[in-house]
Amino acid sequence: MQPQKTDLARTALQAHRAPLDMRQRRLLILCDGQRDLVQLGQLVGPETPAMVIQLIQSGYLVLSAVTPTAVPAPLTERRRSLVAARIYLLDILELQRHPQAAALFHTLQQSRSDETVMGGLQAALDALPDLTSTGYAERVRQRLLEVLPKEHAERFQIAVV
Repeated sequence: MQPQKTDLARTALQAHRAPLDMRQRRLLILCDGQRDLVQLGQLVGPETPAMVIQLIQSGYLVLSAVTPTAVPAPLTERRRSLVAARIYLLDILELQRHPQAAALFHTLQQSRSDETVMGGLQAALDALPDLTSTGYAERVRQRLLEVLPKEHAERFQIAVV
């Protein structure tokens, strides 16, 4: 079973006004319909099953038994967006309790054009290894590349290398 966001969850993540704490927001971001509970537990922690149940009861998640081969390509592509990448990294920065992370959060939050958003994403990824572990920073980078539109991901991969 793979938890998947509902329209309510997508709206809540974009609005930043839903009654969700940072851990719930992070879990919602990671619930892309491709990760199962075990994988989510490895990323979020042992409280994941209880949080998933709570988010299902609140209408933010549904469980699907979709296999990766059954997911149509257009659905996968629709999940890629610069907005999703920005929200994901904003949430990651918000989890860090460091003044530099707060400054990067503010810069990325204020970014409006694609170029400034990409610059903010790059600056945040460059700083993450100093704010967290190298392994965590690499997992964040990989997830970011999964949600970025292909044209941005290609530019971003070139910029990261």
